[in-house]
Amino acid sequence: MQSIRGRQMSSVKSFRSRALSAAPAIARGNAARSPRHLVVSASLSRRPEDDGLGGKLLMNSADDEASNAMGAGVTKYKAAPRKSLRMGLPSKGRMAEDTMDLLKDCALSVYKPNPRQYVAKIPQIPGLEVWFQRASDVVRKLRYGDIDLGIVGTDMFEELTDGDPDLVVCHEALGFGQCHLALGIPMTGKFADINTLEQLRNMPDWTPETPLRVVTGYHNIARRFFIQHGFKHVVLLSADGALEAAPAMGSADIILDLVSTGVTLRENNLKEIEGGNILESQGILVANRKSLLERPELLEIVHELIERFDGHLKAAQYYSVIANMRGESPEQVADLLLQAPGLQGLQGPTICNVYNRTPEATNAEHHFYAATICVRKKQLYSAVKALQKLGGSGVLVQPMTYIFDEEPERWTKLLISLGLDPAKSNGNGAAH
Repeated sequence: MQSIRGRQMSSVKSFRSRALSAAPAIARGNAARSPRHLVVSASLSRRPEDDGLGGKLLMNSADDEASNAMGAGVTKYKAAPRKSLRMGLPSKGRMAEDTMDLLKDCALSVYKPNPRQYVAKIPQIPGLEVWFQRASDVVRKLRYGDIDLGIVGTDMFEELTDGDPDLVVCHEALGFGQCHLALGIPMTGKFADINTLEQLRNMPDWTPETPLRVVTGYHNIARRFFIQHGFKHVVLLSADGALEAAPAMGSADIILDLVSTGVTLRENNLKEIEGGNILESQGILVANRKSLLERPELLEIVHELIERFDGHLKAAQYYSVIANMRGESPEQVADLLLQAPGLQGLQGPTICNVYNRTPEATNAEHHFYAATICVRKKQLYSAVKALQKLGGSGVLVQPMTYIFDEEPERWTKLLISLGLDPAKSNGNGAAH
């Protein structure tokens, strides 16, 4: 009886022949003259969308895609006209929870009267509708123009946008959902001594008849990665979950998936390899370029969001530290702090008088100076000990909510990327 794998590869070879014979003569000629990178997509689990393919494997080599792109006319989807501004947020999972936490920390409350509804609003930003969608649909609807901006993960953005110039990353580091997209290969068997991407590529096992089988939910990223790194025989497989089990079951050789701590990989006898880290991912703020250019009020909202996010994320790295210091003058105390490592603050210490009154005194008297500085959280203890060494006492430590700069650097870069002049931006964020 022919094995499942044998039947899969037979189908791949048969479909590859049919695809090449049906291709234009020019495309076949190019394919014959240049090395072909065979990257095929298949499925380990049947999904509803597979029915439209008649169960066939998809041929997606680099040459085929280039030929198809040249020969096919692309009709641009046109979004339905509307007046409202829309922001898409993830509706489920950890990404959704972290997004809501960030907005709350930035004093932006999402009002959703009915938990079953998919539309909400942010009272602090009038005129902006919030639509809860799957993370993948947030990206798709940004491309369609059905929503104007959204929060998604870098991984989903890179997988679904394919370098679409109509989408603009407004904030690339929202500080949550940090993980990376990486290869996971078995620790044992023929992979026991494979520790680098080059070693994986050069294994003699990968041939047209026995290609490297990779199970992943990121076919576009995977296809670009393997072609870029010179892999010539790869099959990309789909699964709806538990990717880590596929190599042990024999249904795939390796996996390509998101990795956070790496514990799940190790518990399933998988390891990462040098050169196999494909993409660093976290939450990002993305907008539709056309909406930004044609809707000035959206640009103002994006400016406010960037300021709020940057102000909060920067403040989250610091404590405000206040200490009573003895000295002859504010200048002497300031000079003392400025010479001590880690006590300079953001732009220098703030010094003010401290007054008290002893039982014998009839008026308040000045005895100390209060020095206020910002200290990075990781350096807090060393900073407190340094203050005490300089004679500081009564040290108070407070969390910080916001640190606002004069104008966020990300905002300036965004305006430049849109072809707008930052010097002509008014105080509300709109450029004219």
